[in-house]
Amino acid sequence: MQELIKGLIQKNNTKIMMVVLDGVGGLPVDGKTELEAAVTPNLDNLVRTSATGLHIPVAYGITPGSGPGHLGIFGYNPREWQIGRGVLEALGLGIELRDTDVAIRCNFSTIQEGLVKDRRAGRIPTEKNRELTRRLSEEIKGIDEAEIIFASGMEHRFAVVLRFPEPLEHGSDHVNDTDPQKVGKPPLKPVPANHQSERVARIAEKLIDRIADILKDEERANYALLRGISQVPDIPKFQDVFGLNALAVAIYPMYRGLARLVGMETPPVNGDIREEIEFIRENWNEYDFFFMHVKKVDSYGEDGNFEAKKGKIEEFDGFIPEVLSLKPDVLIITGDHSTPSLMKEHSWHPVPVMIHAPYVLGGVSSRFTERECLKGELGILPAFNILPLALANAGRLKKFGA
Repeated sequence: MQELIKGLIQKNNTKIMMVVLDGVGGLPVDGKTELEAAVTPNLDNLVRTSATGLHIPVAYGITPGSGPGHLGIFGYNPREWQIGRGVLEALGLGIELRDTDVAIRCNFSTIQEGLVKDRRAGRIPTEKNRELTRRLSEEIKGIDEAEIIFASGMEHRFAVVLRFPEPLEHGSDHVNDTDPQKVGKPPLKPVPANHQSERVARIAEKLIDRIADILKDEERANYALLRGISQVPDIPKFQDVFGLNALAVAIYPMYRGLARLVGMETPPVNGDIREEIEFIRENWNEYDFFFMHVKKVDSYGEDGNFEAKKGKIEEFDGFIPEVLSLKPDVLIITGDHSTPSLMKEHSWHPVPVMIHAPYVLGGVSSRFTERECLKGELGILPAFNILPLALANAGRLKKFGA
């Protein structure tokens, strides 16, 4: 699909804006989903003249993480472009990754007499995690040719990035996990699967030994197990494939990181919806494509807080006039996945999507909700088909064939 699109791209001056209400899809509580319960006059007015449907982030029945969810709506098939757990962990903890990096998801763990006694160090408190990660960061600045970067996570989890002085060859991350997955077994050694990954394995082994030495007096968190050793994928860049100079506007580092992976500009932005829109307005003339991310819809869904998720949707609805005042030629409003408050987690359910543009059928859906969008002309489509439709509506695709 990307090769087809790449061959049909034609440049013009149109602007495409994609607003992602993270985790917007839901399930009924007392008969209504969060979108159905929300009072959203502006979204409802907009949807009446928009193409609507539901998108499948990965595949039927598959619950997507944030990485696959966003890759899909960015026009990439997430089954073809998978991002390793180490990369996702590092992005989630705010590390901006480069093509010189190998990222590792790590567990503080307990070793006794050479055997893993507890793979998660009794789920140490997050504050203890931060203290230990600080110590490691102060004492381990680099190993051999690699700079070492630490980031603390929740409870027992933290991330490490090995940053090399030059871009890495493909396959440099082909090193096994050191977590044996069961207690009572010795930790595994990091073993390279090819010659490209030999130095990563060598540095990983030295890293493990250094960490163990520093933590040897700790009662619980006296060791580190390495998991998900991965590098940034050599993914086709957004501008090369879709011909769009893109700006990503997101408050949370992970989403900036995901956008940066595909080549979008990702300046840090503080604030919330109002500040994001204002930042886009200030940069409107410099870009063709604008990705705007609204996080808290998802957060409240994961908290199981139906009313707060509904309230965040209503808050965004109040900003629709400001979004429209930018006069995008094509406006997409959707989510990266569903996060029903009923389930308190991501789910596999299809996600509402609307495309507002001059050349759509429209006139089918009366509200921006799951059940109303199901009536629309887009039907149920793979997420990676949304962007080609936006390009077509923006007049950015030539005719295929004679």
